[in-house]
Amino acid sequence: MPELVSGENFLQLFRDMRYTAYRLEVRTAYGIPEEDEPFRRFLAGDDPGLDWFEPWLELMREETGRGKRITRVRIIDNPPSDYLRFELWGTPHNLAVGEDIRYLDRSRAGTLGLPGYDYWLFDSRTVARLQFGEHDRFLGVVLSDDPADVLAHVQWRDAAWHHAITFEDHMKENPPPR
Repeated sequence: MPELVSGENFLQLFRDMRYTAYRLEVRTAYGIPEEDEPFRRFLAGDDPGLDWFEPWLELMREETGRGKRITRVRIIDNPPSDYLRFELWGTPHNLAVGEDIRYLDRSRAGTLGLPGYDYWLFDSRTVARLQFGEHDRFLGVVLSDDPADVLAHVQWRDAAWHHAITFEDHMKENPPPR
């Protein structure tokens, strides 16, 4: 079985990349232990706070401040799952530190032949496939630098990015219920 990269070794991928990181997000829920309590508060209608989010935001602020480009396409349902609503709540914080996050309707994504799993693509040279266990718990990533594998992921990135819309446009088209 391929080696899982997780924790600080996973975060180091962002420090080591030279130019770009791109992520495709296809799941409707992510089991990240640090998010359990903030997610519970969000669902209860309370402010989830940002303490749990700051380590990620600081890393993104540092790396985008070095001129690196960090982008994502999130596949989203209408209506979105509870977790995707939680991500929508947090997106302005991601954008404020330099990430560029776009949204793609799941029905449209289905016509593009995108993979059914999440991945990061670093510098169009390394694919990091996200791995999940029981209860959607994030386990880490499996890395590949096989040229054919990388090329497929680059093509999926380009297709998804071409059809995705900005957060602002997504929110205009899909305003939250009042």
